[in-house]
Amino acid sequence: MIDTPDFQTRATFGEKLLAWFSTHARDLPWRRGGLGQSGGLSESARTPYRVWLAEVMLQQTQVGTVAPYYERFLARFPTVESLAEASLEEVLKLWEGLGYYARARNLHAAARKIAAECGGQLPETFEGLLALPGVGRYTAGAVASIAFGQDVPAVDGNVRRVLARIFAIREDVSRSAVQRELEALAAGLLPPGRAGVFNEALMELGATVCTPRAPDCSRCPLRELCQACAEGAPESLPLKRPRERVPHYEVTAAVTFDAVGRVLVAQRRADDMLGGLWEFPGGKCEDGETLPECLAREMREELDVAVEVGELLTVVEHAYTHFRITLHAFRCRIASGEPRCLDCAAFRWATSTELDALPMSVADRKIAQALQARVCGGGEAGL
Repeated sequence: MIDTPDFQTRATFGEKLLAWFSTHARDLPWRRGGLGQSGGLSESARTPYRVWLAEVMLQQTQVGTVAPYYERFLARFPTVESLAEASLEEVLKLWEGLGYYARARNLHAAARKIAAECGGQLPETFEGLLALPGVGRYTAGAVASIAFGQDVPAVDGNVRRVLARIFAIREDVSRSAVQRELEALAAGLLPPGRAGVFNEALMELGATVCTPRAPDCSRCPLRELCQACAEGAPESLPLKRPRERVPHYEVTAAVTFDAVGRVLVAQRRADDMLGGLWEFPGGKCEDGETLPECLAREMREELDVAVEVGELLTVVEHAYTHFRITLHAFRCRIASGEPRCLDCAAFRWATSTELDALPMSVADRKIAQALQARVCGGGEAGL
């Protein structure tokens, strides 16, 4: 069990952290408007929808990457209602390149639920927010505290790291039971009525000072309370699991034209990885297969066509969270059959303009760009 800090520690913790945040908060798009007199952020910048959108985008993604996406997304979908009225394909297109596409699908589904069942207003309670698609305990806590002033904690990876170091917690913070204990610890530290700004300050400290590697303890407002710093080994916490080997897969993709120069693309099923995105059809090599054999099999299984595999057009290296791929794109010709979906949500023959408008993964977009570069250079027919 994690010990609850005494009253003096809790009071000192909150005072020092909030004083630091009032002068060190970064200027971010979702914080525009500045810090108010209470140390909170200006209400003009903090509609519940904007808070929710920012928190979803920031999951497992760096601030610098999120900022331009947030601004573009908000310009197109300024309200929950506008997001709910959009098609999923339009949402995915604006999300293209940000990764973790389940976030976009869940955001869209939640917006439709809010519009249909909640009068277009986000639920104000932790429990109500937790009932929305894609909203976990951290996001529910962040939105409830920042947008609605609820006294609930918001514990993400940054916060877990800060708490593990300050209170010398030598347990695996990835375990669910330990995470619940850290939530209870964070809840006990909250200054009543200021949970939102406190949660943001704690996350900010972890993101900018108490970083995973080379934490800058000299700039930390809580260094006098930090047990890991006192022991001279802040980087030793939180405890880390041994890093597992990241698997690598060889993957193939078919670039196939019809008689008028359009290219064949398929849409991934909603419940698949990268669900809803369009791709050049193909798939992962099985043991003992050559790349052409793999692609011919995948085209039969996915679209019920026999193809002749031609020249290699481009190779794309890409890393996902838990694995890496080398994607080989080949020029193909349909030898027999007409495309029909066996293992996809839809297929279509797309022109160059249509290809640009479709939401694609980073890897497939690179194939499209390489293909269009060949066409512009006069090295390829079609499109």
